[in-house]
Amino acid sequence: MALFCVCLSPGSQGYSSTPAAANSAIEREFQAAMAARDKGDLDRAQSLLTDLHTKHPGIFAIDESLGLVYVARENFAGALSLLEAAVREAPSSDVAHANLGAAYFKLHRNRQALEEFQRAAQLNPRNAETQQALGQLWMDAHRPDRAAEAFAAALEQNPGNTDLLLNQAQALEEAGQTRKAAEILGNLPEADRSAAAQSLLGDIDEKSGAYQNAAQHYVRAVELDPSEANVWTLGTEFLRHWTFTAAIREFEAAVVKFPQSARMKLGLGSAYFGNGDYAKAIPVFAGLLDADPGNSLYADLLGQSCTASLLGAKGRCSALLTYVHSHPDDARASTNAATTLIDGEATGEQMRLAGKLLENAIAVDPKLADAQYEMGLWKQYRSDWAGSIPNLEAAVIIKTNYARAHYRLALAYGRTGRRQEGQAEMELQKKYSKQEQDDLDQLLHQMTTFVVAMHNSNQ
Repeated sequence: MALFCVCLSPGSQGYSSTPAAANSAIEREFQAAMAARDKGDLDRAQSLLTDLHTKHPGIFAIDESLGLVYVARENFAGALSLLEAAVREAPSSDVAHANLGAAYFKLHRNRQALEEFQRAAQLNPRNAETQQALGQLWMDAHRPDRAAEAFAAALEQNPGNTDLLLNQAQALEEAGQTRKAAEILGNLPEADRSAAAQSLLGDIDEKSGAYQNAAQHYVRAVELDPSEANVWTLGTEFLRHWTFTAAIREFEAAVVKFPQSARMKLGLGSAYFGNGDYAKAIPVFAGLLDADPGNSLYADLLGQSCTASLLGAKGRCSALLTYVHSHPDDARASTNAATTLIDGEATGEQMRLAGKLLENAIAVDPKLADAQYEMGLWKQYRSDWAGSIPNLEAAVIIKTNYARAHYRLALAYGRTGRRQEGQAEMELQKKYSKQEQDDLDQLLHQMTTFVVAMHNSNQ
């Protein structure tokens, strides 16, 4: 939400210009403080007002003015008690309530900020600044319907204001009133030259199912304002609809332009993964994990990419091993790390490490089907066919349509003389073989859903 502060000085909106008109000495000191403030000499203004506040407590104009000096110096905690006192001293002043609300907002006390701005709007519904701030607070409180009402009230005092019109359209769009939002944007002067308007039109088209139109609006927004936020919106739009080639193009350019943006790298890795370019996804996710070693999401994405890759060269998958050593309670990561070791031409030491990782994963989560399957596979690679059976049986109990586990269990039954059971498992493998691709599609859906949800939460 945009930063705001009403911060009107005494003498306006119904304030008395003198703290004590009968006392000329106090008046002179007060006016000297105001003159110093107007010249930008906040040190002198604060000194004079502090002295007046100490000698003459309970005077509204002094408390309010000193509070606003603290606000100007971004000392919001120091301003708070003074602005609270000013509201008590002048409870019918809308600006006093608005200034106190702004201080609460700066201190992340949004509920109290909302209460103060509601009171200010009740006292003076014609104050456009108050109504705009109230609308922003309602948006932050996830009440876009109330926000739209506040922005409409602000527009009554300031008709045609582009920022207010965009705010109102945004609130209406989030409240599900997309037709009204589109009407406002359609009447907005030079909407085609406004990146904010184009992005919002894209959101409206996306909600209505006009996906191609949405993409065109997002593209136009990037043309007008190639900011990190707009590029991210366009990239996630392509991801949302599995247009991976276009998503890769956008995110590849974005990570060059915004090298510090973790979410751009996340988008790029997800686009590579969705396109089946696992070898390209691996170093992206590994780099994210290197930069944030405790991030379980990055570890999971790296693990999924490493296990999906059929290539032998997986050097960057070693970042996953570093992660699991410090996060032994992450059973999925331990399983994925073991899988990367078992696949390919593993050395004896790598096989021993994989076994330890799988033992740990099963101890942490014995109902993790992949861990049971990989342990069964690990034992078969060591020619322990009988020993693999309990793990593979557990895997297919946990996940009935686990085709690979049924196949490996069929081999184990066959090697141990249980041919009839082996034949039954082979039939189940054939039955569920299509599930392998479905599982990958489900994983991809989960990944893209997360990235899109991340996009929505950052709007």
